[in-house]
Amino acid sequence: MIGERGYIAVDVGAGSGRVLVGRATPGRLEVEEVHRFSNRVYKLAGHERWKSGKIFDAIQDGIRKAVQACPGAISVGVDTWGCDYALIDERGELLAEPVGYRDPRTDGEMERVFEKISRDELFKSTGIQMLPFNTIFQIHAQRRMNQWPEEEASRLLMMPDIFHHMLCGEPAGEQTNGSTTQLVQAGKPEWHDGLIDRLDFPRFVFPPLVAPGHRLGGLRPGVAEYVGSRRLEVIVPATHDTASAVAGTPLQEKEAYISSGTWSLVGVERDGPIVTDDAEKENFTNETGAYGTTRFLKNVMGLWILEGCRKEWKDQGQNLELDGLAEKLAGQDAFPGFVFPDDPRFFHPESMPKEVMGFLEDSKQKVKDDALTLTQVILDSLAMRYASVLAKIEKLTGEKIETVRIIGGGCQNAYLNQATANASGKVVLAGPVEATAIGNLLVQSIADGHFKNIVEARECVALSFPPEKFEPQDTAAWKKAASRYAEVEG
Repeated sequence: MIGERGYIAVDVGAGSGRVLVGRATPGRLEVEEVHRFSNRVYKLAGHERWKSGKIFDAIQDGIRKAVQACPGAISVGVDTWGCDYALIDERGELLAEPVGYRDPRTDGEMERVFEKISRDELFKSTGIQMLPFNTIFQIHAQRRMNQWPEEEASRLLMMPDIFHHMLCGEPAGEQTNGSTTQLVQAGKPEWHDGLIDRLDFPRFVFPPLVAPGHRLGGLRPGVAEYVGSRRLEVIVPATHDTASAVAGTPLQEKEAYISSGTWSLVGVERDGPIVTDDAEKENFTNETGAYGTTRFLKNVMGLWILEGCRKEWKDQGQNLELDGLAEKLAGQDAFPGFVFPDDPRFFHPESMPKEVMGFLEDSKQKVKDDALTLTQVILDSLAMRYASVLAKIEKLTGEKIETVRIIGGGCQNAYLNQATANASGKVVLAGPVEATAIGNLLVQSIADGHFKNIVEARECVALSFPPEKFEPQDTAAWKKAASRYAEVEG
């Protein structure tokens, strides 16, 4: 059981959510998961939507358990994925459930926006990579489809803002998640008024953007009564989950990170954005990080492909367990084939295994259609993609990367960790698994005065969660295979 004076981190992902409690003692950070819940989109009112009330009920249940585990908990903060949002009216009531980022309403929307502002100008203004589900394109689609409640809409809240509002009643935005909307100025965490005006978006709905560590206030009376604590205060973490994950990673010089999960975010922490023509060409992004930093990174499809395959295989009676996967794959033939993880066909397919086999067939690769072989194809391809992105980061920044820290749930995949070391030729340090929740907790503890700053807080993380080390192996074979992968990446 966690002791007195702790903090509560709520980490909500697109597939599941977790509530954890943490307590920082001299030289050590203790973290305990107290609640986990599933999360998914539902078909509602013509779109794939999140049931925010259902998620909030699970959050409250988790906070209640956290208070029971740590009666001295003093604050709570929520982080989620980026891009999705909802509108509230003047009374603070949700006007409609938020639409999920994989909903097809944004198909073709980027091109419609580019008719009003060029792709080049949009990148140079915001520093954000072009992805079809970015908030800017979601808003443009909603307004084009005449689904924007002009008279009622009072505030636009991103997903974590929605839950903070439900907790304490404050309709505020936050800088790190705000930057993912592609409506914030590059290197300056403020709304880009000129861009908002040019797109004819109503400026008044965009709330003030507060910094991580901002105190929003106490819980609503009903919430406080339900969770069993009137002392809890809502402290805004870095509400974008990757921003929290990076904050919770003890990064050193010449180190990159891969936040590995449904998506893989491959990047480096910098003092400012890179908005060069080359960065735009390679479709990199500059998202706001905690404490004045910039996350220069690229989104990679990540373990979404493997999880999509595993789900379908399980439905067919093939339950591919990840435990011991490295040992199972050790007996396979090397490099059976490669796919390009970021091919659009893998974004939201009806059948992921069919799309993987389809890619292999279309690229003239003869690969056995069995679960273990396709798993190796997916993971080898991800490792090659990581190595490719890391090489581009070195070129764009002009700085050498020596070590890669893999964090998040994906860091438990020993095969992928070793493959990443092999493909990149760099040392891989795996962990911490709960980097996102840890970063959330660190921001709260810094705001509480327990740590002086993020440097001191990260030193505590390094001592508390020693990583597993993976040295590059078989680099000659991986370099040879890289030429085959390059053909499918294009």
